[in-house]
Amino acid sequence: MSGHNGKVLERSKTKGCDATAVVQRGLVGLRPSTKIHDHHLDRLAMVYVRQSSPQQVLENRESRERQYALADLAAGLGWPADRVIVIDEDQGLSGKFSENRNGFQRLLTEVTMDHVGLVLGLELSRLARSCKDWHHLVEVCAVFDTLLYDQDGIYDANDSNDRLLLGMKGAMSEFELITLRNRLQRGRENKAQRGEWFAAVPIGYLKLPTGEVVLEPDEQARAVVQLIFDKFQELGTARGVCRYLIHHNIRLGFRRHKGPKRGQLEWRRPQPARIAWILRHPIYAGVYGYPLHQEGRKHPGTGRSENGILWLPPEQMRAFLPDRLPAYISWEQCQANRQRLQQNRSQLGSRGTPRRGEALLAGLATCGNCNGSLRPVYPEKKTPHYTCDRHLRELREQTCYGLKGAGLDALVSQQVLRALEPAALELSLRAVQDVEGERQQLHRQWKQRLERVRYESERVERQYQAVDPDNRLVARTLEARWDESLRNERQLREEYDRFLQQTPTTLSDADRARIRALSADITTLWHAPQTTAADRKEIIRCLVARVVVHVQPKSEHVDVTLHWHGGFTSQHEIVRPVGTFKQLNDYDHLIERIVQLRREGNTYPAIALQLNTEGFVPARRKGCFRADTARTLLLQSGLRDESTRVATPEPDEWLPPVLAQKLKVGPQKIYYWIQRGWVHSRRILGRHRWLVWADRREMKRLEKLKTYCTSWALRGLPELTTPSSRSKKK
Repeated sequence: MSGHNGKVLERSKTKGCDATAVVQRGLVGLRPSTKIHDHHLDRLAMVYVRQSSPQQVLENRESRERQYALADLAAGLGWPADRVIVIDEDQGLSGKFSENRNGFQRLLTEVTMDHVGLVLGLELSRLARSCKDWHHLVEVCAVFDTLLYDQDGIYDANDSNDRLLLGMKGAMSEFELITLRNRLQRGRENKAQRGEWFAAVPIGYLKLPTGEVVLEPDEQARAVVQLIFDKFQELGTARGVCRYLIHHNIRLGFRRHKGPKRGQLEWRRPQPARIAWILRHPIYAGVYGYPLHQEGRKHPGTGRSENGILWLPPEQMRAFLPDRLPAYISWEQCQANRQRLQQNRSQLGSRGTPRRGEALLAGLATCGNCNGSLRPVYPEKKTPHYTCDRHLRELREQTCYGLKGAGLDALVSQQVLRALEPAALELSLRAVQDVEGERQQLHRQWKQRLERVRYESERVERQYQAVDPDNRLVARTLEARWDESLRNERQLREEYDRFLQQTPTTLSDADRARIRALSADITTLWHAPQTTAADRKEIIRCLVARVVVHVQPKSEHVDVTLHWHGGFTSQHEIVRPVGTFKQLNDYDHLIERIVQLRREGNTYPAIALQLNTEGFVPARRKGCFRADTARTLLLQSGLRDESTRVATPEPDEWLPPVLAQKLKVGPQKIYYWIQRGWVHSRRILGRHRWLVWADRREMKRLEKLKTYCTSWALRGLPELTTPSSRSKKK
């Protein structure tokens, strides 16, 4: 026997176990069988060894030894020792699935290659606990005439009685797994009803050997968790909190749940998903909940969840026990954090987070007609436009309209600044307190890091002092570790000194005076270049809950309702740019005034100047009235004086567009003939400016002329390019 098989026999002999006795015990209960034939003995005998978990591999030694002893049993059945192969690659893996079991796949491959005469397993559940995998193995063994063995006997998959027995054993093996899982699940739920079941506790907590859950004993780890909740109240986003922690080099303290370093504290870089998990978890509010979340629908092919993890509300939890655990925050704050995270999502019905766009009311502006959200778009560079796209989503006729964002943003900004002016002094004092409080938190974090690195250095020093100096093999290693810890401590102290230089613990008098000055002049601070659009959005959201905008398509006036936090509402009106003059409320009055001024003998520049003086504004609210604008509006009104009246056409005279339609050519071809002098034409005042003469005889010439595409093709054909005399009659 080679490889692992030799080790099995050697281990059996070392324990004083005779291989022959093992074989005899394995054959107990076997009737004298005629199932093993020479062609079976000519092939391999494969022993499949598996235990479901690493803990079983370490602790259930008897089961492991019995499985390895099957190699000796195969030798006793007549297989040469070098033709017995042990497959133990799947140790510590469950038999529920076969996809991740390389040993089982290897066994199937060998059987399908007609290399195996006998497959040995202590129990059928060792080979597979799934009917699909088990019947697949039985079917393959039947095709290639491979025998199966367990501790009850030898089976031939081609024998009907053995096939029936194998099918029943496979079904019982799978049902046994289901029974065990249900039993464990019911026990878990019963323990959860008492608030005592914990698979693992999140950071900031520690599970004692007695099963009790307490706050993390490490002061720095607790302070980081509390800092996350405090900064979320200020910044409002999980990513913002994560960026703050990374900027200040603050890490999260994790307790290892597995491995040789189980229970030890490790410091890891924060991730936005982990910050959001902490903000949603009810345990930080002292609440025990089970289950906390549920997975979405799993894909039948990949087995992965398609919708991710969905956090359950309290009413859907099977166990909800408030005030059961030590808390960092209140349950009301936890609910507010969950609601804020839900609103931060970029989806329909959520406000989203403030971004870099110039539109200040993104997520706040609401259409007053359909109560839908007004989405900001940017058709031009940095020029926001609020639009209601509900008709696009619902595939219906457009009934709601948007407006340019400049006027609406200016109105809301003005109202917010007016609301902040009375609280300028209070804001300055609060700003000073917030800055000093934040600096104290950062300094406390630095001191805790220094204290930790100092402890590590002293601990290594004590280990070095405790070792025998003559034992240089150990002393050199401890000395190197001591030097490394001293270097780390010195480096951290230097970084702390630089931090103190840039950020003192308390504010200076100059800094306090500067903060008060900025708070007193809120308008200047609002329009300062250093104030970003995201900063302005955050300030607006602190005061304004919703902005309802009523846009009428045939009016430039827009009704705006501001819903402030606290329940107060205020009504306002703004004027928006429109596309045409007919959308203006005073359109009729504007036309009457233009007609009146024209009848008084005023020129168009004088009319435009008078309109600007009287306060009339163009539809698009850009610039002022010009002479051509006044003339266009006068023509639209139907008033035509001698200077604008079109001359009356004579007989056989055509307007170029009408003639082009008659000849079935484009109007540009007629104008080309006019420029070349190929037709009789005269210039007039009016809309079209030209009249072309063409009687019936001339029409025949033009019909021939239109068939030539270029002037080069008409060379040598003067009869087509020379117009007929107007004196000739048909």
